[in-house]
Amino acid sequence: MAEGYLRARYGGRYEAFSAGTVATEVHPLAVRVMAELGIEISGQRSRDLGRFIGEEMDVVVTVCDAAKIACPIFPGAKSTVHASFPDPSAATGTEEERLTVFRVVRDDIAAWIDAAFGGAGSFDDIHPGPDATDCIRPGSRKEG
Repeated sequence: MAEGYLRARYGGRYEAFSAGTVATEVHPLAVRVMAELGIEISGQRSRDLGRFIGEEMDVVVTVCDAAKIACPIFPGAKSTVHASFPDPSAATGTEEERLTVFRVVRDDIAAWIDAAFGGAGSFDDIHPGPDATDCIRPGSRKEG
């Protein structure tokens, strides 16, 4: 959800990539709640984190605690930031109850991304906070 939101809102300024400690498909409920915002993420896929080892990144953002533990330092990253969000795929209950959890996490991620990346673009103002890491490549930040 973080990659999709960042691309949709700030794709003119940043290039985002999702990588997981384990590569996975996007959860169908994540696809549904992002579609509610008009953001299509069904074609996204979390890639294996190893694919990005050795590449330079301006900032690596871990959005779940498992990723922070598995990847406390990312070689080639100028900056690493952790923002802790619950894993909505762990939600239980009826489909509607699980959708509610996905919506809450989606909205929390969106608010954090807007605050961290929506301003002047200074990573100094990002406040650090289970399997995705969103990466921004150097030079992907577009001026203008």
